Amino acid sequence: MRRADRLFQIVQILRHRRLTTAAQLAERLAVSQRTIYRDIQDLCLSGIPIEGEAGVGYLLRQEVNVPPLMFNEVELEAIQVGIRMVQTWGGKALGQAAAQALIKVEAVLPNRLKDMQSLMFSPDFYLDDAEFQFLDPLRIAARERRYCQICYRDAKEDVTERRLRPLAIYFWRGTWTLLGWCELRGDFRSFRADRIVSLECESEQFAHTPGQELADFVARMDEASREYEKAPKAD
Repeated sequence: MRRADRLFQIVQILRHRRLTTAAQLAERLAVSQRTIYRDIQDLCLSGIPIEGEAGVGYLLRQEVNVPPLMFNEVELEAIQVGIRMVQTWGGKALGQAAAQALIKVEAVLPNRLKDMQSLMFSPDFYLDDAEFQFLDPLRIAARERRYCQICYRDAKEDVTERRLRPLAIYFWRGTWTLLGWCELRGDFRSFRADRIVSLECESEQFAHTPGQELADFVARMDEASREYEKAPKAD
């Protein structure tokens, strides 16, 4: 569970109970009591009217209506811009989910923010739907850790077939790119989604393998970045 979700759950639990101990919250949310103490402190500092103390229990004044989501103007604009980008660039499934998410967010906004509209947009003019046709299956395959077979055309128009362990999809310089462990090369490789000719997602799942995970790739990139920073630069 994400920390933001856990904080929200704490507020909801306290709203519906008279007195709740840190131990009860920790058991309910599958975290340590120390984590609960930190969460309670942060909620209090953010203005949530929680009363009580460690070892006794906590409660939320019943007359206080705490909305499930609270945003300021800048946070709301960030959400709007992000959702608009996902609607345009995130593929069909995520695009539809983004539209529904925006409806839910707007439903719980206080009146002072309901008319807040960002002037940053992500228009879909002249976009080629074929560029996004593999995003949904690739995203699902990466999440479920399922092997993929792809036919790929590189920048030189050479076509190869690869069996991959899809690890992540990232948006870089205007293009979605698949990061995967390539069984053919025995190493990490990146593939532009718009250059994938065909895709077949297998039912077989790949196991966690040291040296072949997303964290390993990130560590390698971090090390390469540090080496680059230490290298002498030309005048």
